Amino acid sequence: MIDWQLSHFNDLTPADLYEVLAQRQDVFILEQTCLYPDIDGLDPVAHHLLGWRTVDGRRQLAAYLRILGPGVKYEEMSLGRVITTSAARGSGAGRALLAEGIACAERLHPGHRIRIGAQQYLEKFYQSFGFETVSAPYDEDGIMHIDMLR
Repeated sequence: MIDWQLSHFNDLTPADLYEVLAQRQDVFILEQTCLYPDIDGLDPVAHHLLGWRTVDGRRQLAAYLRILGPGVKYEEMSLGRVITTSAARGSGAGRALLAEGIACAERLHPGHRIRIGAQQYLEKFYQSFGFETVSAPYDEDGIMHIDMLR
């Protein structure tokens, strides 16, 4: 079971922010061996969705994404920095995260479409949530991506 926490950047505790940044570093930079500026200046204007689960009596981050409002990164609102931690993979946390993230984004910014820059290998995953591919594949930091819209 996942306990969802939706917080604006200013409402994150230092410990929660530290855990988010540590997990983003583990997934995007270390696992994917992708050197890029993860701390990109957009976190302070974003809402952050954290999915927590309790393992052996300890709270652990299982999944995370950030929600940017329309006009911040794209004309549309966007979801990004989508991760399922290594400890939570295969548990359904990724599907639960995306479903919860879409619902939260639509509550925060009703009537706006959602744009994502998705890793190309996850195209079918995002299509299962109603996203449509709207760009040719492109290389971003050594990983093939596509733009998708919902």
